[in-house]
Amino acid sequence: MTGTLVLAGTPIGDVADAPPRLAAELLAAEVIAAEDTRRLRRLTQAMGVHTTGRVVSYFEGNESARTPELVEALLGGARVVLVTDAGMPSVSDPGYRLVAAAVEHDIKVTAVPGPSAVLTALAVSGLPVDRFCFEGFLPRKAGERLGRLREIADERRTLVYFEAPHRLDDTLAAMAEVLGEERRAAVCRELTKTYEEVKRGPLKELAEWAAEGVRGEITIVVEGAPEPGPQDLDPAELVRRVRVREEAGERRKEAISAVAAEAGLPKREVFDAVVAAKNAAKQGASEGNRVIVKGKA
Repeated sequence: MTGTLVLAGTPIGDVADAPPRLAAELLAAEVIAAEDTRRLRRLTQAMGVHTTGRVVSYFEGNESARTPELVEALLGGARVVLVTDAGMPSVSDPGYRLVAAAVEHDIKVTAVPGPSAVLTALAVSGLPVDRFCFEGFLPRKAGERLGRLREIADERRTLVYFEAPHRLDDTLAAMAEVLGEERRAAVCRELTKTYEEVKRGPLKELAEWAAEGVRGEITIVVEGAPEPGPQDLDPAELVRRVRVREEAGERRKEAISAVAAEAGLPKREVFDAVVAAKNAAKQGASEGNRVIVKGKA
């Protein structure tokens, strides 16, 4: 008889949030796979749990190599409990490879539901939570980050991201550029911990706030794109939306049609806004050149 893989959610901050079943599973485990064995030790000490199972490390660096070893233990009948540093395994944490391998071998997989930074941030954000999508971490490189944001610029569901504190200002500035400066968002810092803070406001204001420096673990919740229908959009916003789509790879004609459909406007109105912006840019460049020539004369 094969064993069971248990994905055990752990507190994201306050140890008191640990579910009672977590203690029972840790005590019953024959193997405990931990993202950080030192954090596991601190957690069990805080919970007053004395484990007897074999503890092994299971993190991003050794996940591929260690998965076969854990599958072998499961096939031998062991009860394996997987814990990460905080929250639910597999959600932007190690675990997916092991779950996929267990499923492939018809091994039972169950979970101990626990605290989640994603759901906690959504709940306190003040933004719509009836439909949402989790995007994890954005790419570190600026160009790739902008590209990823352009891919979801028209996503109407509420968006949830994780981010490192030292990249928060750049990420929020990129979001403001692509998604719109007035798009509502919430930056959730140190959830359930002593210095918990939730900062809400338009993306532009949040980017300015973050530029002063922010510490702690960060979860960002961003309002989804507005529903299609007649909207009071100025020409500059129409042009911005077309540009975002063009930069994502759409042809201008297709981008204009899509933006017009979203805004509930005639395609001609969006086309005229794009042409006017193009002509204004050319005129500005021409006037700048005349000033330079005059200065040389």
